[in-house]
Amino acid sequence: MQIGENYSSDISCPNSHQDLKKELMAYAEKNKIVAGFIATCVGSLEQVNLRYANQPNGTLLKGTLSTTSAHLHLSVADSTSKAIGGHLLDNNLIYTTAEIVIGELLDIEFTQALDSAYGYQELVIKARKR
Repeated sequence: MQIGENYSSDISCPNSHQDLKKELMAYAEKNKIVAGFIATCVGSLEQVNLRYANQPNGTLLKGTLSTTSAHLHLSVADSTSKAIGGHLLDNNLIYTTAEIVIGELLDIEFTQALDSAYGYQELVIKARKR
C-alpha cells in the first residue's frame, strides 16, 4: 500500500515525572490520531520499564501509535554507556524532558490483528475512511 504524501506533524514535550507511554497515548487520544508515528525523541528518564523481546529490537524511541494501541521500541543507556532496549511499557518516568516529534499519516489508519503464527497483535494498515 502506498502511504502517499499527506501527513501532519507536531511536537510534544511532556513534563518531568510524567509517564512517557501514558503521555503518548493521551496525546494520540486527544488529537484523534489513527496512524501516528514517532519521528524522533530525545530526553532522559528517571525510571525505565521495558519488556524484552526474544530477539534484539529497538533504537531510541520509534514506533507506531493510534487512539487504540501503540507499538513502541525504546533504547536507553546508563551512566556507563551500557545500552538496553525493548518494548516501551507504562511506568517510564521522564527525568528532565522528552522532546518528541510525532507525525500522522492522514490517508491511512493503523489497527491491530492477531498474527496466528506468533500469537501477537500485529499492525494492520487500512485506507482511512473519510
